[in-house]
Amino acid sequence: MPGRASVSDGVGGETPNGAAMIARMHGRLNSFQRTMLQWNDMHPYNAVHVARIPEALDPERLRNVLIGTLETQGLARLTLNRDKGTYQYLGGSASGEVKMVATEGGADLALSAETERQLNAGFFPDGEFNPFRFWVAPEREAFFLGLAYFHAIADAESVVLLIKDVVNAYLGRSGRGLSSPVDRHPPCLDNLLPSHPGTLARKLLALPSLIRDLRSSCRVRCREPQNFHNGCVFFSLKPEPMRALVEAGKAWEVTLNDLFLALVMKSLFPLASGRMRGKRRRRMSVGCIVNLRRDLGVDSQRTFGLFLGSFIVTHEAPEEISLMNLARDLHRQTLRIKRNRLYLGTPLELGFARFMFSLFSTERRWKFYQKHYPLWGGITNMNLNSLWDQQAGERPVDYFRAVSTGPAIPLVLSVTTVRDHLNVGLTYRSAVFSAPEIEQVRHSFLESLNHLKGQR
Repeated sequence: MPGRASVSDGVGGETPNGAAMIARMHGRLNSFQRTMLQWNDMHPYNAVHVARIPEALDPERLRNVLIGTLETQGLARLTLNRDKGTYQYLGGSASGEVKMVATEGGADLALSAETERQLNAGFFPDGEFNPFRFWVAPEREAFFLGLAYFHAIADAESVVLLIKDVVNAYLGRSGRGLSSPVDRHPPCLDNLLPSHPGTLARKLLALPSLIRDLRSSCRVRCREPQNFHNGCVFFSLKPEPMRALVEAGKAWEVTLNDLFLALVMKSLFPLASGRMRGKRRRRMSVGCIVNLRRDLGVDSQRTFGLFLGSFIVTHEAPEEISLMNLARDLHRQTLRIKRNRLYLGTPLELGFARFMFSLFSTERRWKFYQKHYPLWGGITNMNLNSLWDQQAGERPVDYFRAVSTGPAIPLVLSVTTVRDHLNVGLTYRSAVFSAPEIEQVRHSFLESLNHLKGQR
């Protein structure tokens, strides 16, 4: 992304000095991890990354590489203690089990179908367990390597570097991977906001506005509140429209992340047309995941963990508004959020939500976020090029991502920039959106991109 070199939306301010990395026997769960565990009680809360490796599959070599990588980095065998709020990687022997996925209907179809299966297949974090599942979908001279993981243990950046290590070892690209264990138990840094009184004050002052935005936002309708099943589709944006998107962002003086938020919101307009007939809840809200590593001073190359924040943007968004005007309006919101570092207040918001959530019955929990935190969708935006420098002359590795929707957001676009193109994993809660509606969203997203030149 222009001016950014990070996962998610790349926001962040000055980097504070981090504590020196030390060996820790246990890690302490941060607020986002605790929330993900709470969501996982309702439905599997997983994420999936997939790399397309430009070499024929050798199952035995791949198995040895996976075992060696997990054991070298000490990521085998995880235990969680929810009562104490701690976790521990026990290390030792790793499983080299790899699921083989049939590709008779085509590798692309196998990619989306297996990703959907993996998103809906739970991990069981009681006692010792393996938080990773690997699978492959072979082609003639290449193969997809998929990694489904228990999302509470890692963010996208950690998993990219893990897969990068595996791929470089498999392809024999010596010296390009990690050669020593990563810090598996980094310190919990939830207390960053209270230690910065100015930022804390700005966050508290912004809360009334956030509450007003949520109270004025329309709610999605859910056909089966107890059903959290995830559907998944993938699509890509080729280099030419990608260049048009970058040029539009520069011409309109907005970031690519602002454009993605605007595209998601505009693509959802047709499914929320009834909101304009109401008097109160006429606005639409969408969320964005933020990578906090730069703010927290985390050594990303050496740290395996989860360091995320979030924010929302809200707009009345009449259907006739242009993409340019919508992106500029949202940019004014994101600029204020970034300048005031309001995303650092995520632990406060999540802590309050967890407390309220715990007071409700199971049935009321099904509708908690839909009623009190009415988001229509969200994005997680990653620039792979800032994490994986693929050398000229090498056969390129492609990359795809998808993440569970969970109870808070019924639709998520996982946007990944890979060299000169975009790959998008669109996951959706099937009790909220039907497959034809999701196809309509995908079509609207791509149509908006096709009309970029006419709007500039």
